[in-house]
Amino acid sequence: MLQLKCLCLQVAYEDWFITLYNVCYSSLPVLLVGLLDQDVNDKLSLKFPKLYLPGQQGSLFNYRNFFISLFHGIFTSLIIFFIPYGAFLQTMGQDGEAPSDYQSFAVVTASSLIITVNLQISLDTSYWTFVNCFAVLGSIAIYFGIMFDIHSAGIHVIFPSAFTFTGAASNALRQPYLWLTIILTVGISLLPVICIQFLHKSIWPSVGDKVQRNRKKYEMEEEEKKKPSAFQRGQRSRRSAYAFSHSRGYADLIASGRSIRRRPTARGGPQDSIREVPQREAENI
Repeated sequence: MLQLKCLCLQVAYEDWFITLYNVCYSSLPVLLVGLLDQDVNDKLSLKFPKLYLPGQQGSLFNYRNFFISLFHGIFTSLIIFFIPYGAFLQTMGQDGEAPSDYQSFAVVTASSLIITVNLQISLDTSYWTFVNCFAVLGSIAIYFGIMFDIHSAGIHVIFPSAFTFTGAASNALRQPYLWLTIILTVGISLLPVICIQFLHKSIWPSVGDKVQRNRKKYEMEEEEKKKPSAFQRGQRSRRSAYAFSHSRGYADLIASGRSIRRRPTARGGPQDSIREVPQREAENI
């Protein structure tokens, strides 16, 4: 077996992993965050114009944030390298063999890196959809599927010089303590990010964080404004008073063609022309 040397110039990852890292393993979640992610919806963006100030003032892309991201990458790289390196020192597997070879170490570090990167994208995502979930989980699944394929004996027989890690993935990942090493590495790598995001959103929240915190409240207010009031002036009621009347109406009289207006007499005054309904005709009706 090839023993891992700390000061050697051997590359920690295999060539195919480096080739497919930005193409298949981590590109789709980042692309979907750039296309679909949004802090708030369009209506709240118009309601709070201060949300555009950080971009106009350049507070999101500056030298300070660049060096913070640089140190974060260095810290994560050291964690992903040295925790598996310490786990491989003087260890023994369940089969009585020590899997402290270069291939097994590369599998553990690569698995820790892929899971950490995709979960980091998940922490930075504000607007979750089915497509985002599929991209994050699918990228991890694609990594393990391709890794087991390129470490299989069949592809080594076809391309012996290109695929040299035969059986390394199945040999390493069947050890439970190596899975615990991956979980520990991912947890320690993401713990500072979770703590910093919690402190920023609870102690030093930005305008976007405040709007996100009260997003449901603002959306309910917008929905209440859209609801029409029960009684509005200037509009006709759709209900008819005739439908709720308990007495018989004038439908029969109108259909019969008779008039309820009294004909004026020769000596009649102006009050005779007033419309009246005689008691007898009313009773007949």
